[in-house]
Amino acid sequence: MMRPLSFARPLGFTFALLLLGGTASAQLRGPNIDPEGERVVVPDVVEDKAPEVAPVAAIQIPDWSIENATALLRTIEAAEAEGLFPADYAPEKLATAILGGTGPGLNQAATDSFLLLATHMRDGRTPNAARKQWFMVDHDTEATPLVPLLVAALNGNDVPGKIAGLNPDHPSFALLKAALPKAKDKAAADRIRVNMERWRWMPRTLGEKYVVTNVPEYMTRVVHGGTVIATHKAVVGAVKTATPQLNPMATGIIINPDWKLPRSIINEGIGATIARNPAAARAQGYTWTGSGKNLFVTQKPGPGNALGMMKMEMLNEHAIYLHDTPSKGAFASAERAFSHGCIRTERALHFSGLMAVLFGGQTPEAFGEAYASGETTRFGFDQPFPVYVAYWTVAPTNDGKLATFKDLYGRDAPVIASFAKPGRPAATVLASAAAAIPAPPGR
Repeated sequence: MMRPLSFARPLGFTFALLLLGGTASAQLRGPNIDPEGERVVVPDVVEDKAPEVAPVAAIQIPDWSIENATALLRTIEAAEAEGLFPADYAPEKLATAILGGTGPGLNQAATDSFLLLATHMRDGRTPNAARKQWFMVDHDTEATPLVPLLVAALNGNDVPGKIAGLNPDHPSFALLKAALPKAKDKAAADRIRVNMERWRWMPRTLGEKYVVTNVPEYMTRVVHGGTVIATHKAVVGAVKTATPQLNPMATGIIINPDWKLPRSIINEGIGATIARNPAAARAQGYTWTGSGKNLFVTQKPGPGNALGMMKMEMLNEHAIYLHDTPSKGAFASAERAFSHGCIRTERALHFSGLMAVLFGGQTPEAFGEAYASGETTRFGFDQPFPVYVAYWTVAPTNDGKLATFKDLYGRDAPVIASFAKPGRPAATVLASAAAAIPAPPGR
């Protein structure tokens, strides 16, 4: 279990003076320009891959005792506390089957209800079509397959415990769950349910070390040992170039990166500058080869580079990453949705120092020399870790209390609309058969 997030101040590393020193900060100030060039082109709908149907002959419906079925019914009746809807899990049908006693009817009704409830607890209720630009990879399906979970629940007479164990292992989810019954109205309750859902779309356990950006909050946090050790303001994608949600692995930090401009940015202006005034383009650090549609442009490292002095290496098909920026003024804005999709990181010298020393095993001296050199330097991570680019419109702030943030991309509404419709089907369906899994001895 992860320790509760304390939102503590950054660790008192010996390199803090280097990272926060006035001289270094002054060196980072570049011209007040905004040449950022990342462009995000992603589909608006994610393909729904549920359900996963077990082969008919692979397993048969297990036997249910009246005690276990009754425990399941009570769990279903309490599902509203989990941000779910009891009616989804056919409680009336299950209650009728219980009254009919043990046998095939009870086994079928209880198994169907259990597998659907377990699917929604583990993976979320919302069909993927309502999860706009959601590309996070969740391995909970492989980590917690439902059939073994069902068998363990019945053999151990612990249906409620096995179901509850599917909840996200994070204090932020617990805060949302505790806040749900206190919501002042249906709208507030729905916002909480939406964000409980989003936690279920993610890996149940985030890990002991990771970086997480909450896009609507415009904040990035560094987590080490289960505790937040640093918090940085973030600039995220503008509405027209929204930042998608994903969780790539961070493999290194690049100091003094160059910037290979995408075609979209070349077409927006720098291509014309190169054609009309190549001297001005060179003065801004641009180099190029070819011409026209075959023009390839790179911006050399330097104070005016669009990526600033650092870039987090986190390979993904959407070309989303965390980086510095010469446009420091954007961090003073309360709403910071200005980028083409990538995440600009405040106090980039401090952030990259943490990455290089704490995650990359470098000495403060090695990091300082790499930065001062002005040369592009990569510090790889021996143990890559996840970067979560998340989207929570209700989440705890640095004081640990829940706050509501503007739904800047309008991603809550499709999820709320899905509440009035059937949820995603069970991830596993068991085939009915004449012979059932025998009940464990002594039951």
